[in-house]
Amino acid sequence: MASRNGDTTIKEPLSVVPQEQSNGTGATSKFDPNFTRNVIAATGPKASPRMRKVTASLIQHLHDFARENEITVDEWMAGVELMNEAGRMSDEKRNEGQLVCDVLGLESLVDEITYKVASDAPDQPTATAILGPFWRKDAPVKEMGDTIVQGIDDGDHTFLYGRITDFTTGKPIENAEVDVWHTAPNGLYEQQDPNQVDMNLRGRFFTGKDGKFSFYCLRPTSYPIPDDGPAGRLLQLLDRHPMRPAHIHFIVCA
Repeated sequence: MASRNGDTTIKEPLSVVPQEQSNGTGATSKFDPNFTRNVIAATGPKASPRMRKVTASLIQHLHDFARENEITVDEWMAGVELMNEAGRMSDEKRNEGQLVCDVLGLESLVDEITYKVASDAPDQPTATAILGPFWRKDAPVKEMGDTIVQGIDDGDHTFLYGRITDFTTGKPIENAEVDVWHTAPNGLYEQQDPNQVDMNLRGRFFTGKDGKFSFYCLRPTSYPIPDDGPAGRLLQLLDRHPMRPAHIHFIVCA
């Protein structure tokens, strides 16, 4: 912090940590009042301003949470194991860590924050939605009017079409990428179901000059999220149902 002509200039973000920690009831905590401040202060000078700000806030809130709830070693280790197991279950076909974030509402909250910030811009975009844990990179590129259904005879085959336009001008956007995916009638994405062919019910389409896209898919069905991992167990512990409403995912890039 430097002062010139009576004005104060802050050269880098500072984190304000209370001298004494509260236990959430207004009373002074029985725990070390300097511990959190010392952990935050350990961040080195080469950390970026954003890293310094976000990490300091994360440490402060994590420590306050632990003190407020008097988290025990066993409870902390249960949380660590949940994260470890989510990591072990995750691969290029399944993102269990992201699914846990969905259960906790974090992904939806971050999505809302991102959209609200973006909506303040002059060229505010179409409202977003969460990506979900079952998106896969490099879905097959298909021609307009093709089907994304492979090897499934049952289900309600549906012709889906639309048009991609500029948010400001309303004019059609040529060569916009429309990436789509959804579950089979049994409620499973193809990477969950060994009976489905690879990349089933997925496809990417590129619009023409008129901005239009069209393809055949299946009418989506509601389904439960996987309950064979930490996300499913967390739902059971919270006495919450695992069902998701019927939907089709879209990512549009232009």
